[in-house]
Amino acid sequence: QVQLVESGGGLVQAGGSLRLSCAASGITISRNIMEWYRQAPGKQREWVAGMYNGGITNYADSVKGRFTISGDNAKSSVFLQMNSLKVEDTALYYCSTVGSMVPRTWGQGTQVTVSS
Repeated sequence: QVQLVESGGGLVQAGGSLRLSCAASGITISRNIMEWYRQAPGKQREWVAGMYNGGITNYADSVKGRFTISGDNAKSSVFLQMNSLKVEDTALYYCSTVGSMVPRTWGQGTQVTVSS
């Protein structure tokens, strides 16, 4: 059974940094697509960043240059380093995975709030 558990969210001032973690069980993260999404109040869930084939990364334009996705196979964890945070980054952040043998799976989310 695949399970994703996010942590690391919190309250931070604009310009600050946070590092989100996603602990994965039941999968090998390098063999699956690992992604971060976010959903702000009243808005649709949006894709933020993805890691593919264990190393190729891609980012939404809104976070490119500020956020970095990475993984640690030994810890079966994926991270999202978020720098230069903006008020508009405030959202519930979700870790998600999908693969050839793994259905789309979501974590419970971790709240990030950026104050001005």
